[in-house]
Amino acid sequence: MKAFFSFIRKEFRHIFRDKRTILIVLVMPVVQIVLFGFAVSTEVHDARVDVVGDAADPAVRRIVEQIDRNPYLHVAAVYPSVGDVAGRMRKGDTDVAVCFERGYDGRLQHDGGASVRVLGDGSDPNTAQMIVNYVNGVLQDTEAAAFPRVQYMYNPSVLSSYNFVPGVMGLILMLVCSMMTAISIVREKENGTMELLLVSPVRPVGVIISKAIPYLALSLVNLATILLLSRFVLGVPLRGSLLLLLFVSALFILASLGLGLLISVISSTQKTALLISGMGLTMPTMIFSGIIFPCESMPVVLQYFSDIIPAKWYIIMVKKVMIEGVGFAYIYPELLMLLMMTVFLLVVSVRLFKRRL
Repeated sequence: MKAFFSFIRKEFRHIFRDKRTILIVLVMPVVQIVLFGFAVSTEVHDARVDVVGDAADPAVRRIVEQIDRNPYLHVAAVYPSVGDVAGRMRKGDTDVAVCFERGYDGRLQHDGGASVRVLGDGSDPNTAQMIVNYVNGVLQDTEAAAFPRVQYMYNPSVLSSYNFVPGVMGLILMLVCSMMTAISIVREKENGTMELLLVSPVRPVGVIISKAIPYLALSLVNLATILLLSRFVLGVPLRGSLLLLLFVSALFILASLGLGLLISVISSTQKTALLISGMGLTMPTMIFSGIIFPCESMPVVLQYFSDIIPAKWYIIMVKKVMIEGVGFAYIYPELLMLLMMTVFLLVVSVRLFKRRL
């Protein structure tokens, strides 16, 4: 047991002696969470809105004032003819146009409803949809009774950080655990010192565990840092149980350690391990885990492929616990999937590791 703990201390010393490792393990997660939280955002700020209608109409004036008060919108121009909209969009002078019929206020007062048409620039559909949603929100708060009232549960302001933060948590924990574990073991193989470790009093499995424990501890530090930044800097709530979130995260970290061990088995050099970790894990995780693209909108074959990405199940559970505030009863299917993946990865990786050495 004394030799086992000495191996753990040795690995910690190596980590803190290497500035590049410290940069990757402790600094990179902070940079990523801040970048995704602030720089990478689906919200559109200061969108330009054209108003087509009678500027003297009282109801139109009220809506113009409401648009200007909205933090995401401002009125770029008010003009009477809808024929000018296409030209202004081609020139890039406006993002959306709100078109009112003639006598809008009178029809609203006497007929109980009036026609409003919202024209968005479909050349950028995602941005156009977001801006149109903002405009519809303004219209719903005014006399435009024809528009249904929409409310977003759990995220009333529709902030993109609510989606990105759980995704970045999964991405960071997977990369740190798998990449650094794989590099740590491959480094010993590359330098020819792994055989010396394996003939020590510590059993081979103990050697592997001793090299994984420091990265497990650092991943828990990263988790705490991410949660603090998410709550107090990005404003993402933690509505569910903190203990449940920590348990789910620890299970995902174990799955990532299993992936790192698997990479170390098939890699002979640190460069190979870095390439496999970077390209083989980063891209599939970002594309198929639901961080950027919803899995439900993918072709059926790719949806099945996304099911083998451990980060997908972890991100689903983090969203449910953090954002929706649910308990164990609502996440047990995803938890069971992640548990099976974790056991499979750890068992297969350890067995292959023994055979290859």
